[in-house]
Amino acid sequence: MNSTRIRPFKAYKHFLKLIEDKEDTTQVFDIIEALDGSNLEKDYKRFMQTPEGQARYTERRNLILLLDDHAALRKLPMGSVGQHYCDFMESQGLSAQGLVDEYDRWGKRLEDYYEPNVSWYGNRRRDVHDLMHIMTGYSRDALGEACVLNFTHSQHGGLGFYFIAHLASIEVRKHAPKGAPVWKAVREAKKNGALAKNICKQDIQALLAEPLEDARKRLGILPPTHYDAVHKTMLTAGIDPFGVAEAVA
Repeated sequence: MNSTRIRPFKAYKHFLKLIEDKEDTTQVFDIIEALDGSNLEKDYKRFMQTPEGQARYTERRNLILLLDDHAALRKLPMGSVGQHYCDFMESQGLSAQGLVDEYDRWGKRLEDYYEPNVSWYGNRRRDVHDLMHIMTGYSRDALGEACVLNFTHSQHGGLGFYFIAHLASIEVRKHAPKGAPVWKAVREAKKNGALAKNICKQDIQALLAEPLEDARKRLGILPPTHYDAVHKTMLTAGIDPFGVAEAVA
């Protein structure tokens, strides 16, 4: 880690392992490590060059405690980002701490390779991943994860996100009906990520209290039209989108 050397063959080896065991999230971390080079430091510098980034660094709010306090989030208004987030996480059996636990299982810590400020930022990017699903409208099926990662790639850079997104979409295409706009969905996610305001820069506590549709509008997040079209095409053909290659992250 913390190396500028790009190792595509290592990344592909770990992707094959991920396909074999879709629940082994540690393979995702290996892929990102193999392909991202110095991207985290560069992304952190861009983050800190903005007033929003400086404000988030000054706050350094513990997002895990915030996101996993469902009792507090359930007190937010119906239709809020926080209510939708709770619905999503509870329906999937997920927690913000759970992703941290998977990261710890990987056996490497950003703090061991980066300056404290950079490692804090890397952890923040990780901690908002499931919130990205709510904000973008992509679920946890394989194509949904690919789209979230391509959206994330546009917002943060890094070949790892891009690599996983496109190889995952290839897996989906093997099962999707002819004519399903899988490629268009992934490309649309990348475009939407570039057009939207950076989610990681947001005051997450304030964001959770906003009505979801208002928050999407404020951030310029466009609806995932091609992704929805793929789901419709698959369901019409009797294919469960959530049963195809399962979730990859």
